[in-house]
Amino acid sequence: PPAHQGQVDFVDFRLPWGRRYAFLVVLGFSRVLWLQFFTRQTMQHVFEGLEAAFSFFGGVPHELLFDQMKAVVTKDERDAGGRISENAEFLRFAHHWDFRVRACRPYRAKTKGKVERPVSYVRSSFFYGRTFTSDEDLNRQARHWLDHVANVRTHGTLKERPVDRFEHERDLLRPLASRRDRIRAQLADLKMPGALEAL
Repeated sequence: PPAHQGQVDFVDFRLPWGRRYAFLVVLGFSRVLWLQFFTRQTMQHVFEGLEAAFSFFGGVPHELLFDQMKAVVTKDERDAGGRISENAEFLRFAHHWDFRVRACRPYRAKTKGKVERPVSYVRSSFFYGRTFTSDEDLNRQARHWLDHVANVRTHGTLKERPVDRFEHERDLLRPLASRRDRIRAQLADLKMPGALEAL
């Protein structure tokens, strides 16, 4: 259903100045794609990438599906009859943005097919055959490609443009947390009630 799920992945790319990691988020219903390149795959980069994606979408899907990303999953013993353990800091982030965290079982990338397929599309349609001069240029060109190619093409499976399907999804996304709300949450975590009252 619209706005229900987004799927998330990191993919590595090699550039003349080093390895860079493409952070991809795709909305399951519309297939609208977000892409941003980072120098590393830390939790802070996951936070930055998700916040940029939420801003791009204008809202937050009800749940996000991840693979065994270390920033999200600390232990997964489901295949042995156990349970999954998520990173507590990431769960606080998810609670703040009001999305449910789901994780694929190990080695089951097909569960996350909506974001796995765009990986090859990003490589063939965006990355190969282009010249990049810096990280800033890489991300500038990625944003232009999202706006003028990826999200306005006719999707091979859906036979519709993601941007058109997004019109049925946009208003069903959860609202973005305001900057003020985010500051309040950070101050509450730091246990600074006096500062909270001042906001």
